[in-house]
Amino acid sequence: MAKSLAPRDTLLSILPADLSAGLFDHARPAHLDPGQTLFLGGDPGDGCYRVDEGLVKVHVISPSGGDRILAILGPGMIVGELSILDGAARSASASAIHESKLSFVSCTAFDAIASARPEIYRYITALLTRRLRDNDEALKATGLPLKGRAATVLLSLSDAFGKDVGSGRILIGQKVTQSDLAAMAGIARENFSRILQDWIRQSLVSRLAGYYCLEDKAALERERECVGTPWVTSRAPIGPERASSGPTQSVRFGA
Repeated sequence: MAKSLAPRDTLLSILPADLSAGLFDHARPAHLDPGQTLFLGGDPGDGCYRVDEGLVKVHVISPSGGDRILAILGPGMIVGELSILDGAARSASASAIHESKLSFVSCTAFDAIASARPEIYRYITALLTRRLRDNDEALKATGLPLKGRAATVLLSLSDAFGKDVGSGRILIGQKVTQSDLAAMAGIARENFSRILQDWIRQSLVSRLAGYYCLEDKAALERERECVGTPWVTSRAPIGPERASSGPTQSVRFGA
């Protein structure tokens, strides 16, 4: 039987049940069609959203002009938590990859809960600390060769959405396009596709009905840990490799 791997922490997973209920019981529902924008970078930070169903990406425009995905968030994850703490404008944009249902908690509603239950800040601090550690790891990945960056993306998604389907094979339980995978890694889609096809031929990765499966997780981990000479070419790289715009990971605290 398939079993879920240990997920990354979310605000919901670390909050006691009564605190979580107090925060989300009266949340306002929201619905997004595939590709629909939830908010744009620079919009007022008026609250946060819990992803109840579907998949949402947090993204920015890279210096090269391409879309750079900072996070892909699934059910139970929160979009825009920092706004409930500082009320500042959104630092990135968010939009739906698949049809999604969300719950919105305004800054006013959060402040009311926090006034009555100030211990909620302790849990948020713990989550922020985890996110900072994740960011440190993600920053290291930006110095990897292209294969290392591609491996980091697949491993990150397997941590967040993976299921062990036997014999060490990890099925990523969300459909993500090659374009979005490349945007997470900060490399051109053509280069990501070549890497992926190479791994498929080597039986490191497979694709099953639109879902990616890690056939040899240990081999991908070795690619991620390869921190030798950065990728160098005699010609200008294609697309986003020309400049990196920040950390890549499947869960990010912010926006």
